Amino acid sequence: MKIKDILLIGFLIGLLAPTIGIFGFYAYNFNMHNLADFVELSIKEKLLSPLLSLCCVINLGVFYLFIHFEKFKIAKGIILATFLYGFAIVVFKFFM
Repeated sequence: MKIKDILLIGFLIGLLAPTIGIFGFYAYNFNMHNLADFVELSIKEKLLSPLLSLCCVINLGVFYLFIHFEKFKIAKGIILATFLYGFAIVVFKFFM
């Protein structure tokens, strides 16, 4: 299966990878609580920005994977999504 080198695909992958990481963290550590309680606790204890920062590291591995396969537009989309997450992290850190 060949993946087309499209910026939008990279952007969607860049948004999806940290989201999967957050759900994995939730499933591993907070599976006895529901998702709404997890989000509420993360906001209340100011853990959301560090959690997002940690999960954005996943994008680094995905980025290098697509660079290795010479899918440069997908890699650019992943970087764009990471910048969007970075903006959200700053907002959560300083304005919430």
